[in-house]
Amino acid sequence: MSDQKYVYFFGKNKTEGNAGMRNLLGGKGSHLAEMANLGIPVPPGFTITTEVCTAYYNHQQHYPDGFEEQLADQLKKLEDETGFKFGNNSKPLLLSVRSGARISMPGMMDTVLNLGLNDKTVLELAEEADERFAYDCYRRFINMFGDVVLNIEHKEFETILDAKKAELNVTNDTELDTQALKDVVEKYKTLVKEKTGEDFPEDPIDQLRKSINAVFDSWNTKRAITYRKINHIPDDWGTAVNVQVMVYGNMGENSGTGVAFTRNPSTGERTFYGEYLMNAQGEDVVAGIRTPHPIETLKQEMPEVYDQLDDIKERLEHHFKEMEDVEFTIQQGKLYMLQTRTGKRTAAAAVKIAVDMFNEGLITREEALLKVEPEQLDQLLHPMIDPNEKVRSIAKGLPASPGAAVGKVVFTAEHAEEMFQAGDKVILVRNETSPEDIGGMHVSQGILTVRGGMTSHAAVVARGMGKCCVAGCGAIQIDEDNKLFRVNGHTLNEGDFITLNGSTGEVIVGEVKLITPDINSKMETLLEWADDVRILAVRTNADTPEDSQTARDFGAEGIGLCRTEHMFFGEDRIPIVQEMILTETIEGRKEALKKLLPMQRGDFKEIFKVMKGYPVTIRLLDPPLHEFLPKHDELLEEYIELKASGDSNKLNEVQVLMRRVESLHEFNPMLGHRGCRLGITYPEIYEMQVRAIFEAACELAKDGYDIVPEVMIPLVGHVNEFKVTRESAEAVARQVMDEQGVELNYMIGTMIELPRAAITADEIAVSAEFFSFGTNDLTQTTFGLSRDDAGKFLPYYVEHGILENDPFVAIDQQGVGQLIKIGVEKGRSTRPELKVGICGEHGGEPSSVIFCHNAGLDYVSCSPFRVPIARLAAAHAVLKENE
Repeated sequence: MSDQKYVYFFGKNKTEGNAGMRNLLGGKGSHLAEMANLGIPVPPGFTITTEVCTAYYNHQQHYPDGFEEQLADQLKKLEDETGFKFGNNSKPLLLSVRSGARISMPGMMDTVLNLGLNDKTVLELAEEADERFAYDCYRRFINMFGDVVLNIEHKEFETILDAKKAELNVTNDTELDTQALKDVVEKYKTLVKEKTGEDFPEDPIDQLRKSINAVFDSWNTKRAITYRKINHIPDDWGTAVNVQVMVYGNMGENSGTGVAFTRNPSTGERTFYGEYLMNAQGEDVVAGIRTPHPIETLKQEMPEVYDQLDDIKERLEHHFKEMEDVEFTIQQGKLYMLQTRTGKRTAAAAVKIAVDMFNEGLITREEALLKVEPEQLDQLLHPMIDPNEKVRSIAKGLPASPGAAVGKVVFTAEHAEEMFQAGDKVILVRNETSPEDIGGMHVSQGILTVRGGMTSHAAVVARGMGKCCVAGCGAIQIDEDNKLFRVNGHTLNEGDFITLNGSTGEVIVGEVKLITPDINSKMETLLEWADDVRILAVRTNADTPEDSQTARDFGAEGIGLCRTEHMFFGEDRIPIVQEMILTETIEGRKEALKKLLPMQRGDFKEIFKVMKGYPVTIRLLDPPLHEFLPKHDELLEEYIELKASGDSNKLNEVQVLMRRVESLHEFNPMLGHRGCRLGITYPEIYEMQVRAIFEAACELAKDGYDIVPEVMIPLVGHVNEFKVTRESAEAVARQVMDEQGVELNYMIGTMIELPRAAITADEIAVSAEFFSFGTNDLTQTTFGLSRDDAGKFLPYYVEHGILENDPFVAIDQQGVGQLIKIGVEKGRSTRPELKVGICGEHGGEPSSVIFCHNAGLDYVSCSPFRVPIARLAAAHAVLKENE
C-alpha cells in the first residue's frame, strides 16, 4: 500500500488542507479547506487530489494503489462528523461530487448532486424532510447522473419532464406535485434502462465511484480542452474531485441558494453583487426558469443570514486579498458556503479593483500590478461587442487585431474609399491585402482576409492602425466578379452588413451593437506604477505622425521601427516610385528619387516633431521593388481589354509595365532582392532616404529640437553587407551635416532577421551601434516557413499540441529565443554598450516581453495600441523575477 496521501478531509473538527495547496487540491478544494480553517460554515467533505487524476490518465483509467482504502477511510470520517451513514437506509448520507482544477474553469467540467439516493434512501429522506422534496431530489439526481455518468443527453430527460408538465397543464417544475414527480422518476429510470441496457444503479458506492470517474473524464471533454487552449492551461495539470455533504436550498421558504461577488465584476465598484432564489437548488439560479432576486433584498427577507453572509464576504476579501466569487446555500435558515474563488471580471473592473484595493491598504502596488493581466488591457483600447448581445458567428478566422467592427462588405480598396466618401462604414474583405490596399484599409472599420496569419500584412497594418482584423478565414470563398462571398452556406453581397470580432476571430452576419470601453484615470495610475517598476523601455512601430502621436499618448518612449516603404503608397507618390522602378538608367532613378526626397523629408520631420527628442529608429527600404508595381494578372486583364479597344498608346505603356514586372519576378521574394541587398545594388535609393532623414533632423535641430536619428539597415546576413551600406549612409550623413552646419548625434545599426546574423553578431557589432531583432522574419527564416502561408496549418499544429503556441504570436523561446540570446551575448562581447531591442509584432505580446526582459534587451517595440500592454508586461517581468 502506498504511503502517498491522495484524499484530504475538511470539516468543522478537522481540516487537512489549506489555500497554499492549490496545485494539489485544486482551487475549489484548497479554498474549501481554507474556509473551514477560518471557521466559516462549510459542509464537510474531502478532496481527491489532482495527482489521482494524472495517475488515472497515465494508467488507462485506473487508480493508484492505496486510493480505494483512503477513500473508504475518508467516507468513515464524514459519517462520524455528520452522524449519517453512506448507503444506509436509515439516516442516509447524501453527497455532491464536483470538479476543481487549480485554475477556475467555470462550467467546463461535470458535477453530480444528491448522490446516494435510490429507491430505499428516498423513502428515508421523505420521512425526514418532505415527500415532494425527496422525489424532486431523486429525479434531479437521475437526470444529472444519467447525463454526466451514463452519457444520456440531458434533453431526453427534459422531454419527459416537459411532457408531464404539459399533461398537468403547468408551467414550472415547482408546480408538479409528489405523484407527478414519482411518475417522472419512474420514466427516467425506464429511459436509463432503454439507453444503457441496465437498471439505474442502486448501490451508493457504485454511484460514487462512477461519478468520480466521470468528473475525471470531464477534464478531457471537448469544451474543457477548448477552454484550456484559450486560457493557456496545461493539459497535464488535471482536476481534483471534491466530495461534500449535500445541503439543500429547496427545503421550503426558509431555504435558498445564491451566487455573489464581493465587488461588482463588471464595473469593479465596491458593492455586494449577486442573486439568490428561495426554495431552490443551485442549478435553478443559472437555468433562468425563475427570476432571481438581487442580493440586497435578502437583507429584508432574512436579515440575520444576510448579515452573516456580508461578514463572511468581508472576511474572505481581506483574507484572500481578492474580489471573491462565492456560492452559498441556506438550509432551513442556516447558511453554508459551498465555494469561494477569485472572481472573473471585465478589464475595466480588474483595473479599478487593483487600484482601489491599494488605496484601501489591502494590497501593495506590486500586488496591484499583478492583479491585472496585460492582455486584459486590449479590452480597454478598442470597441467591443456589447456583452448583452446574442450573436451567432458564420465563420471563424484568426483574431489578428483586437476589437470589433461593423460595416458594409466591400471587396476592393478603391471601392472602400468611394463608399467611405459617400458616408458608408465599410469592412474590407480580401483574399489577402498588399501595401496597395493601404488607402482602403485606412478608411475601413475592419479587415477580413481569407489568407494570411497573425503577422500577415493585413494583421500588422491593422494593429498599427488600431483597427479590428480577422485573418486567415479560409472557409470564405470570394467571387469578386459577382461582388459576393460565400461561407458555410451563407451568401453575403457587397453592401451587406457584417460584424467582426477581432478578439475571437468571429465573423457575424448583420449589425451588432458595439460599446466603447472607458479609459479612465485608474488605468493611467496603474500604468504609471508599471513605469516605476519596469526596466525595459517600450517603443512603438509607427510610420505616420498620426500613429506616432497615438503611441505617445499611450506612453511610447520612441519609435523602434518606422517602415519607410509605407510612406511610398500615397496617391501622389506611387506614380513617382513606379517611375523610379521602370527607368533603365541610374540618372532616371535619381531624377525620380529627387521628387520623392522632399516628401520623405517632410514625413520624417513630422514624426521627429511628435517624438520630441525620443529615439526614432528608421528602417531603410526593405520590400522588393515589385511590390510597388501592379500585379501581373491585373496588367494582363488590362492588356486584353486595351487590345480589344484598339488603344495602341496605352497598350504600349501596359506592355512595358508587364515586361518590367516579369523581370522583377522572384520565386521567393522573402529571401530575394530586398533589404540591404536592394540598397547595395541600387545605392541611390538608400542615399535619398538617408539624406531625407538627416535634412529633416538638421532643420529641426536648428529650431531647438533634440533629435537622435537611428538609421536601421534591414536583412543583413553578412558583416560586409552592413559595412558597405553603413559607409554609404555615413558619407551622406556627413555631407548633409556639413551642408546644414549642424552636428547630430546619430546611430547606425541593423535588424537581426536571419540566423546567420545572430550567429555572427560579434562581427556585425564591431560596426553596428544597435541591434533590433526583427522577430517576424527571424521566425520565418528559423522555422523555414512563410507567415502568410503558415495560417493554413499552424492552427492545426497548436490545436493538436505539435506546437505549444503560434510562433508568430509568441516568441518561440527554445528556437528563435535562443538565437536572440546568442545575438545579444555575442554582440555585446565586442560592443558592451550595444543597444538591443525587438521590433517584430512579438513586442506587444506579454510572454515575449517577459522573455525580452530576461534576455537582457533594452527595449521592445510594438503597434501603438499594444504599448500599454507592453508597459504592464514589462513590469510583470520584473515582479515575477523577484518572486
